[in-house]
Order: sequence, then C-alpha cells, then structure tokens
Amino acid sequence: MASDTFDYVIVGAGSAGCVLANRLSQSGDASVCVLEAGPSDWNPYIHIPAGFVKTFENSSVNWGYRQEPSENTAGRRLLAPRGKTLGGSSAINGHIYNRGQPVDFDAWARAGNSGWSYDDLLPRFKRLERRLGHGDSAFRGREGALVVTDVDQRHPLCDAFIEGALSLGIPRNSDYNGPTVEGISYAQRTIHKGLRVSAATAFLRPAMKRANLQVITKAHATRLLFEGRRVTGIQYAAGGQGGPVRTVRARREVILSAGAYNTPQLLELSGVGDPAVLRAAGIEVVHALPGVGGSLQDHYAPRTVVRVKNMRTINEISRGPRLGLEIIKWLINRKGILSLSPTLVYGTWHSGVTEDPCDLQFTFTPASYDEGVIGRLADRPGMTVAVWQQRPESRGTVHIGSADPFQAPRIAHNYLATELDRRVTVAGMRLSRRLLAADSLRHYFDHEEFPGPGAETDEALLEAARHKGNSTYHPACSCPMGPAGDARAVVDDSLRVHGLEGIRIADASVMPSMISGNLNAVVMVIGDKAADMILAR
Repeated sequence: MASDTFDYVIVGAGSAGCVLANRLSQSGDASVCVLEAGPSDWNPYIHIPAGFVKTFENSSVNWGYRQEPSENTAGRRLLAPRGKTLGGSSAINGHIYNRGQPVDFDAWARAGNSGWSYDDLLPRFKRLERRLGHGDSAFRGREGALVVTDVDQRHPLCDAFIEGALSLGIPRNSDYNGPTVEGISYAQRTIHKGLRVSAATAFLRPAMKRANLQVITKAHATRLLFEGRRVTGIQYAAGGQGGPVRTVRARREVILSAGAYNTPQLLELSGVGDPAVLRAAGIEVVHALPGVGGSLQDHYAPRTVVRVKNMRTINEISRGPRLGLEIIKWLINRKGILSLSPTLVYGTWHSGVTEDPCDLQFTFTPASYDEGVIGRLADRPGMTVAVWQQRPESRGTVHIGSADPFQAPRIAHNYLATELDRRVTVAGMRLSRRLLAADSLRHYFDHEEFPGPGAETDEALLEAARHKGNSTYHPACSCPMGPAGDARAVVDDSLRVHGLEGIRIADASVMPSMISGNLNAVVMVIGDKAADMILAR
C-alpha cells in the first residue's frame, strides 16, 4: 500500500478546499496535499456559464445524489447534485454571489462560536473578492482573486419584473452584498469576461504552480487513519472505485472539505458518529459523536411558472439556428445566453409571517424548466420566479447506509417539517404571484402554469409546493460548529472535531444554522478562516 507524507492533507478541492490549499501553501514552509475524488476541471461546460445545464446531471463531474422520498416532497427522490471536480460545486453551480445577512453570522456567534460574527467575517469576504462594479469599500473588496461582476445583459422581461417589484414597494438595491440586502436588482455572479470563476480558477490553479502543493485527482477517500485519538492520514482509492488502495499521511493536520454530504459520510465510514448509525451499517465505533450528519439543512423552493406571449425567452433562443447564433456570439465576444447564469434578477423581501428581516429570497429568469428542474429548459416560452424561506427551521439527516465507501449516502432533508416553514413558504408563493401579476408584465403574461389558477387556498398552495417544489442545492449544517456541551455540535469554533486530534472540518457542513443566501461565498470564507486558525497554531 503506497503512502506519502505531507504537513497538511485536505480532502476535497471544493470552495473551501481550494482556498485552504492556496493559503496553507502560500509561504512555502509547509507541504500540502489535496485529494479530489473527481477529475480535473477540463470539461468545457464547466467554464461556459450556461454549461451548468450540461453539468447538472453529468456524472463525470457531479456526484449526482438523490434524496430519500418524503411526505413533504410527495414521495419524490429529488436531485442532490454536488460538484465532483476541481472547484467542487463552485464549478457547477449557478454562479450567484450572495453572502447572506449580518444576522446570520451574529446568530452563530451568539450560539457560542467566538470569532464568527459578521464583523469578524466581513474582512475575509473583502479579502477574497475582486468586485468589479458598484460597491461601498466599507463592504466590498477590490484586490482579491474571486472576480464578482453584475449581470451585464438586460432583458425586457427582467426590466419589467423589476418595475413590477418596485410597484409593490420592494426597493431597488444597487448592492445586496453591501449595507443592506433588502430589495431587488440584477444579480451579482462569479463570471468574468464570459467565463465561470470557480474556486479552482481563482485560488487553486495559481497555487498549483508551487512545488509544495500536490493535487491528486480521482482520489476517492475511503476512511480516516488513526493513532489513538489522533487522525494521522487518509486512505483512498486511486482512480476511484476498483482502483489501488493508497494512503497519505499528515504530519500536522487533516482537513475535511468534502462538503455537507461527503464529510459526514467519511466520518461515519471511519467510525466517527452516532453509535446507532455506525452499528446499523456494520462499522466499529472509534469515536462516538452523535451530531455527525444529524442537523442537515437546505433551502426549498417552489418555482412559479408563467407562459409568455409577445416576447422571446431563453427557451426559444436555446434551440435550433438561434442557438447556433448564440454560440457564435459567445465565441466572438463572450456575450449572449451562453455567458448567463440561471438567475438574472435577485431579490429579498419579508413574508409577513415572521419578524425576521428579509425572510424570503426570490429570483427571476426569463426562462422555464421541465418539472422545475434546473438544467432542462421547457420547449415553450416561459418565465420563472423561485422563492424560498431564508432561514428554515426544518432539519434533516445525511448518513451512510452501509460500510461501502462507494455507496451514496442517505440524504433526508426533511423539508417543510415545521408549521412556520410551511406558512413562510406559502407566503412566498403568494408573493411570486403578485410579482408576476404586476401591470408591467401584463403584456407578456399568457397564463400561470404552476401552481395554476386552481391553487388558491393555503392548503392548495402547500400541496403544490410538496408536489413540484425543489431543492435550491444549498446543503449545509450536517457537522455543525458549537461548544462541547451542545449535543448537535461536531466541531468547536476553531473547526476542530470534538474529542479528536489532528483533524478539522472546513466546508458548508460546519455552519450551525442556515444562512439567508447562497453558500459559495460563505464556504470560501470558512476555508480562509480555517487557514488562519491552522497557521496560528
């Protein structure tokens, strides 16, 4: 069994792992190894912004998990895509750059996690980003590696949608990553000069030129290696399933950055987790830690779809000769629909159900998708508003089902499990309807396809959400951060796994609670903060 030794071993080259690899190797004083289960990010669809429709269900760069069926998803096995390539999910996501709200991070700090308030994290957001466009320097960074731009193309339906939101009292917000998130605007995204800016292109690729950083692709981690209570390395299958078993050792630390599904999976495969879960899978208990995999959260979004008249939408442009023209346009000047993200307009507002500031997020695109699945454009003109509760109460689980490291974890998000979540979701659906029924869109409004004119009562809307709602693909909180006395907690506020030595977790799984935004920006900050804590030891 071949083995190599480094100072640090990082499992997962995703949003946090790429930042970690860059920061830990920066001085040249320490050797760093990154294990990535997927291939290099060579696939051209990764780099073409609209290529997300191709990578969304592409097993070569996507884990392609499915969720367990549930009552509140009408028995459906919803897709749970996760990036499986350099850059992780930042290589296949919808490009949106959204940090969340200060109250999200202040809640983390109040829960006993010192150093994780908004004021603590704001300098890190600024350090990582290179904002091109409007932004107050008190909130926005200009010299980082992650390029953040505004949508640079306008569409008449988007303009009409924004006008309609303004008529409902929703203010225009020129920078929702600035002093306030409330309002509506064209989206900010990680696209520059018509190409995706992933964590790999921004942070990992530049660092890979360093002699002290080694990145091993197609290296499927199968278990942690222990000496007593200390984690000393990783066992992995070179080339993936069926490949030779190899090990890599860490002189200082192992850092798990495999994501909200795969990090708890690897811990449980290694005997770290809830003893009942481990024994049911035939795994010997190495370290009892009941919180592993037990607090999973996500955003759940019903997508209101309206059929469009009197205007061409992305649905028609993406087919036949028109698509050919768009390809030529992108090849010549990196413009056109191939340079767009799936969300063009972004907004936050309040449901009226809670006193929370901006407890709803909504997005608009002049397109529609089959069965609400992003990646499958419908064959008729359409426009879509997706809306979701920013800070859901419902929590689910992600656990192993067997001792086989190549078997997908069992993912149960448990959406809409609380009365509050159901009420806020229905309120969001009613907001979507009001937005799409605004006078500014009347000329283009043909008919509402989903949830449909028959869904008028709260119960009918809730049933529609159960049958056609979908994930927003923001899984988090499955190995949450918290004090040792917190039964849910898996790591402390330095991201060290409770009760073990030589191991930290740095990815979306450590979030104590869901943020009111997309995850990519925050996960990169988690990686950045983890690097500082590691280097300060």
